[in-house]
Amino acid sequence: MASLGRHIIVEYYQCAPELLNDVVHIEKSMVAAAEEAGATIINTTFHHFSPYGVSGVVVIQESHLAIHTWPEYGYASVDLFTCGDSVNPWVSYQILKEKFGAGHGSAVELNRGEMALLTKKKFDLNALRDEQSADDGSPIRTRDVWFTERDDKIALSLKHDGKLYDVQSDYQRVEVYNTQAYGNMLTLDGMVMTTEKDEYVYHEMITHVPLLTHPKPKRVLIIGGGDGGTAREVLKHESVEEVVMVEIDDKVIEACKQHLPHIASALGHEKLNLIVDDGITYVKEARDASFDLVIVDSTDPIGPAEGLFTVDFYKEVHRILSPNGIMITQSESPRFNSKVFKEIYDTYRGIFGHNKVHCYLAYIPTYPTGMWSFSYSSKGEAHPLLGFDKEKSEIFAKEQGLQYYNGDLHEAAFALPNFVKKMIN
Repeated sequence: MASLGRHIIVEYYQCAPELLNDVVHIEKSMVAAAEEAGATIINTTFHHFSPYGVSGVVVIQESHLAIHTWPEYGYASVDLFTCGDSVNPWVSYQILKEKFGAGHGSAVELNRGEMALLTKKKFDLNALRDEQSADDGSPIRTRDVWFTERDDKIALSLKHDGKLYDVQSDYQRVEVYNTQAYGNMLTLDGMVMTTEKDEYVYHEMITHVPLLTHPKPKRVLIIGGGDGGTAREVLKHESVEEVVMVEIDDKVIEACKQHLPHIASALGHEKLNLIVDDGITYVKEARDASFDLVIVDSTDPIGPAEGLFTVDFYKEVHRILSPNGIMITQSESPRFNSKVFKEIYDTYRGIFGHNKVHCYLAYIPTYPTGMWSFSYSSKGEAHPLLGFDKEKSEIFAKEQGLQYYNGDLHEAAFALPNFVKKMIN
């Protein structure tokens, strides 16, 4: 043996973009490439970066296989580094070329650690054993696969055990991941929408704040909300006679019924009229004063939700509200999306009036910065705090077994930090 290791620097071109953006496929391909080459795997760690790109490494007893992908270019860069004579990295090269659907590839092999320049040292091997080894000294195999939502300044990473659902709908990429910390997680175009472990914060706060301050809510319209959580919470109120929910993407509904059934549990409720259509069109065609509460449960102002963040749309919502009607929207993170946050409140106040629009906050671990805001806009005399029946809210929260909302929290949610007050005033 003339050297300690063989290092093959690999480039794959004209790969299938969807394969290079699938972190689970890449991990399985890299593991297969290592095993077929005769390597002993110790650990796998892979990250998917939203909206595209995967980085990862398979640590083997004989060194490593590492990768980074650029799906938008159909390109992958791979390092295959093996030590000893028992592993053939060229086997890995060929397997990965096939797994990624590469049109062609190139590779350069380097010999690492020239034996003629090395002197072997002596160690007490037993003293060097660590907790990552079995009793016989063999390595313990571990696995880390990560989903990462990022922009150019911050990122959130969650370890998961694979995808449960992955469909490109007519509007967006709909995926469900089985995360280890937050249970099943719905993402749209690589952005976290909801998870089993913290969904109750968002859904309880977007619903019970208006429903417990409106004098007598009977008809409720939900725009978006395809996961079903908002409808589930609204339907806990006996005074509500009908809920109309308009979701543009049937694949969101399908994914949540299959893999987030607790959130989607009310989608078959007898009081719910579920419509798969464009919410903007529905609002435009709805009768004047036909709803007591309109909840805009939308994604961020991009993709299919972009039209929900316009002056014309909110004027139409104002029109279809009853005289004491309330509009509730998710209004972004004041820390993360400051520009849109400020624009939202300027828009609402221009339509409803300055003193009729109120901001309140909740804390959702899997949303950017953790701090999230909601807007409360009143057409008539409804107010989130004046005349608020705290005792009624406490009884309701206890009877319904709510996990986040209660009377104290209702009041506290409208106590804004100074930097938020300054942004919207």
